Amino acid sequence: MKPEIPVDIPPAAWTGRGDGDGPEHLRWHKAIRPYQPASPETAPVLIGFASDEGVRRNRGRQGAAAGPAALRTALSSMALAQPLSLFDAGDVVVGDGDLESGQTRLATAVTAALDGGHLPIVLGGGHEVAFGTYTGLAASTLRRTHPRLGILNLDAHFDLRADPIPSSGTPFRQILEAEKAAATDCAYRVLGISQPSNTTALFDTAHHYDVRYLLDDYCGTTDSDSVDTFVNALLDRVDLLYLTIDLDVLPAAVAPGVSAPAAYGVPLETIQRVCDKVTTSGKLAAVDIAELNPDFDIDSRTARTAARLIHRLATRHTAVRQSR
Repeated sequence: MKPEIPVDIPPAAWTGRGDGDGPEHLRWHKAIRPYQPASPETAPVLIGFASDEGVRRNRGRQGAAAGPAALRTALSSMALAQPLSLFDAGDVVVGDGDLESGQTRLATAVTAALDGGHLPIVLGGGHEVAFGTYTGLAASTLRRTHPRLGILNLDAHFDLRADPIPSSGTPFRQILEAEKAAATDCAYRVLGISQPSNTTALFDTAHHYDVRYLLDDYCGTTDSDSVDTFVNALLDRVDLLYLTIDLDVLPAAVAPGVSAPAAYGVPLETIQRVCDKVTTSGKLAAVDIAELNPDFDIDSRTARTAARLIHRLATRHTAVRQSR
């Protein structure tokens, strides 16, 4: 029996377009099932994190708590080229301003998913989701057997703020401080940094923590060699990878429904290329998607884009070997 994945709200039934009953008509809503510990299958499992408390604390546009529902809706009718096992564990919900308790509950859910042999795909929520996902990964059996952790953040922002109250702007500083206290090996890398969106103080903080980054100016469709070099250097250095995608890394025309839309951004082609590379690497252990704000989306454009990335991560994933 695999561990239970504790959540606040169990998964709802999925619905979507139907073209027929055979495998040639398979879509996400027909393939996905509520998570069952008794199932012997090791499949990707969705865990929602309905929170925008971190965004509120960071003085951003609130609404990301509705992100998990919007992502499931966007995923539901996506066609599957071949049969695939998929699970939905339900949602962790942050209410009454109690972000820290919600992050702890998310961590427990992520640890259970990992210890059951699954790839947790966490649906945010603001980027405060990152500290919960990381804490769950850090506590997993997989981390103990694969000690060198890499974090790849696709983001316009470092999220290394030194604010006394944790928010969507602080998670990676919290993570790096936790790794330092535990004397463990963690490499944090950011692809898509926007110089005008990060103060000199944040760049100085990144240098202090030895954070490597690639500016959005060098992540265009003609920069594939430099993007590949950046990602490969991280993959070569680590045993495990945690991928976190802040949707504001994308141009506002592609992803308008976020807390902080990007004036420039990284092309979707580049983000998709990175997702394909890491999910087939055999090192990807956990994923989260952050900052979808349906209140500001246009024709579900941001949700559909995020769903496409989740689709590729789930359908192309090569599982991490449980022992080295």
